[in-house]
Amino acid sequence: MTARIIDGNALSTQLRAEVAQRTAALTAQGRQPGLAVILVGDDPASAVYVRNKVKACETTGIRSILEQYPASMSQAELLARIDALNNDPTVHGILVQMPLPKHIDAQKVIEAISTRKDVDGYSVLSAGETMTGLPGFRPCTPYGCMKLIESTGESLKGKHAVVIGRSNTVGKPMALLLLQANATVTICHSGTPDLGVYTRQADIVVAAVGRQNTLRGDMVKRGAIVIDVGINRNEQGKLCGDVDFESVAPVASWITPVPGGVGPMTITMLMVNTLEAAERTTRG
Repeated sequence: MTARIIDGNALSTQLRAEVAQRTAALTAQGRQPGLAVILVGDDPASAVYVRNKVKACETTGIRSILEQYPASMSQAELLARIDALNNDPTVHGILVQMPLPKHIDAQKVIEAISTRKDVDGYSVLSAGETMTGLPGFRPCTPYGCMKLIESTGESLKGKHAVVIGRSNTVGKPMALLLLQANATVTICHSGTPDLGVYTRQADIVVAAVGRQNTLRGDMVKRGAIVIDVGINRNEQGKLCGDVDFESVAPVASWITPVPGGVGPMTITMLMVNTLEAAERTTRG
């Protein structure tokens, strides 16, 4: 058996085309979806991420409002700016690029964003909506992972899913979304004594810890679906994930590559969430 590749680039292109079509219909009604992106400071990686988000807006027809501020911006000034965007009816989504300068409390900033516009899905209220299954905004990376799994055509009902990682942005919401799809879910983490005991039982494994070769071929059940969220650099400086692709691919039935798997989906799901925010406003 050789695993089939779950092509994140292809799925992302398909979903963005659908977003563009729905965005055009909404814009024709005089309500173009709008995403405000706030960048504080001059972190080079953050600048790249923001540039990619603005580009995604352009290709899907979503209006992007990019606001850049110096690292000296005070927390009070940032919170005031978010409050103004919360009250701007032409802005449907608000995203503050992380990390923020050390003098700014990131959680206070996240909680200041209106739940109706929290298209990153990071606030405590959004997390509660994800946990209870209410129609809020799902964090973009786990949401994208679910779309990748769905694209295989495999049903999750009754399947055993193992999530490696317990972060608030990926691991925990990923487990909740899998639960909502009727999978039986196990979360493993740095305190798990023997990771392979759990992963060898799993029909689906989602690796999201940010450590190279966390999941190897001898740790995977034959025919499992493997989703690699990790982004690392190997000794040669080449981009790689948390999964040892060479040893896992011959065992799994489906696998995401790095790059070209989960990565393209994260920004795409941000576009989906922004569009959905605008559509909900239209519905009143």
